[in-house]
Amino acid sequence: MTEANTDSIVWDDGWIQVKVPLPFSLKWVNSYLLPEDDGYTLIDPGLHTAQAVESWKHIFSRYGIRYSDIKQIVLTHHHPDHYGLAGWFQEQTGAPVYMSQLSYNYTQRLWGAHRDFGDALAGIYAQHGMPDALLEQIEPHFESFVQMVSPQPSIRPLELSGIFRLGKLDWQIIHTPGHANGHLCFYHGASRRIICGDTVLPDITPNVSIMPDEDEDPLQTFMNSLEALAKYEVSMAFPGHRNPFPDFAGRIGALLAHHDRRLQLMLDWLERPVTAFEVCELQFGERIKGNIHNLRFAMSETLAHLQHLVKRGQAREEGQNGVIRFVKSARGYPISHL
Repeated sequence: MTEANTDSIVWDDGWIQVKVPLPFSLKWVNSYLLPEDDGYTLIDPGLHTAQAVESWKHIFSRYGIRYSDIKQIVLTHHHPDHYGLAGWFQEQTGAPVYMSQLSYNYTQRLWGAHRDFGDALAGIYAQHGMPDALLEQIEPHFESFVQMVSPQPSIRPLELSGIFRLGKLDWQIIHTPGHANGHLCFYHGASRRIICGDTVLPDITPNVSIMPDEDEDPLQTFMNSLEALAKYEVSMAFPGHRNPFPDFAGRIGALLAHHDRRLQLMLDWLERPVTAFEVCELQFGERIKGNIHNLRFAMSETLAHLQHLVKRGQAREEGQNGVIRFVKSARGYPISHL
């Protein structure tokens, strides 16, 4: 690291970490500018808000970057805080936008002309005990993101494996689903650097959520991705949130241990049949009251953990009057992923 400002950090080899502001509790998302022979690669440009656009204008002015200097835009995954400005930057720069086809397909389900995701998710929440007054907020909540991901880019799909050139170097593509299907990390063996998006974050835990008509056990998928990443030697990890960090293997171990603890805690609450919404309230408490954004993340993550307990045979579902409840099962495997 050679230079630091409140909104950016210059790393070795001229990498610029840009802290693009977010209107959420996360505060910012990391975007990275990697120098090329004739400009820069831009990774994960952030959410399309007026504040984010102004922040980028200040960054370009400070570092003497022109829009024409952006030669390609690369997205680790489709979540709006990473994807939202991709189309706007494509309009300004004319640069191609790269992401996995799986991720792009999801953007169209979320924000495309025939989007149905909000209604489908509200249907799942209704089955699991969320009150009507909260269910009514889910679809408008998703609809509010459309303006923050518009205009949407045309993309060039990246394969889920292989080699891709970034910052004058050849990087290995690693598919790491769980936090997001189609999520890609990029690893450079000689420098032992990894661009890890939201799969491994310092200090905070990546959200793992049940999604309509998708992976039935996303938590297991996420832990499989972590275990696969643990095999790589990493000297510095560049994440989507918070700051780059060196102890990649240690952080993976901590994340696996975190989910083991959460699963055990939830299992302890299943001595009697309870809905996922009741478990969500027990787990997240005041953090979700009056905040539909936080509630949506918390509810989907609660469901991911409960579904994992069912898949492992440690819990079972009971349906009554159209509402599903979870209760501890007498059989199952011990909770441990370490």
